[in-house]
Amino acid sequence: MEKEEVISIKGLTRDFALGSEKVKVLKGIDLTVFKGEYVALMGPSGSGKSTLMNILGCLDTPTSGSYHLRGQDVSHMSEDQLADVRNREIGFVFQTFNLMPRLNALQNVALPMIYSGISPNERTKRASDALASVGLADRMTHRPNQLSGGQRQRVAIARALINRPSIILADEPTGNLDSKTSIEIMQLLQKIHKSGNTIIVVTHEEDIASHAHRIIRLRDGIIYADDINHNITTYDL
Repeated sequence: MEKEEVISIKGLTRDFALGSEKVKVLKGIDLTVFKGEYVALMGPSGSGKSTLMNILGCLDTPTSGSYHLRGQDVSHMSEDQLADVRNREIGFVFQTFNLMPRLNALQNVALPMIYSGISPNERTKRASDALASVGLADRMTHRPNQLSGGQRQRVAIARALINRPSIILADEPTGNLDSKTSIEIMQLLQKIHKSGNTIIVVTHEEDIASHAHRIIRLRDGIIYADDINHNITTYDL
């Protein structure tokens, strides 16, 4: 059976103006990610990984080249079009959680569905199910400041899953967590991957990348290594 391409990038570049200078951050990226893959995107500071992540997440557009997401060319879309694609196709998990402080866990998870035109009753049901799936059935009415860091990241993961996106894009998902909680979050991402989700983790930590089945390394705006990980760290679920 032929694999389904979720991401197809060809000749992608991204330049930024710095005064009168033009800084070339991405210098011709070719990348294909298939449905159901678990990919780690690695690179030191200044390698271009954050810029590539922003383009993958439809938070930015390339200077040149093409980016097709599930067959749709998103390279030159307007802000409104990109926002629509983000809401439908991409679930974000950030290092800083990015939860709304005045909303409880259930309301935070339900938030993306408001923009999808889903009825209030359906939003509540789906958000409740999503929180239960990440082990927070008893924390639905808690606000972020009443939750631990690990619990907040679980809320963020539930929110990322809520619109059944093509990709879960996790940016340093354990960066603000202690070692024990980091393991719990990586166990959860492993479980989500096993259920069929495509996951891309952006990290500079080798131990976090070790959970991925494929490791892509950037340096100076180019991919210099794209390898299958033969030493995957897994947990008994």
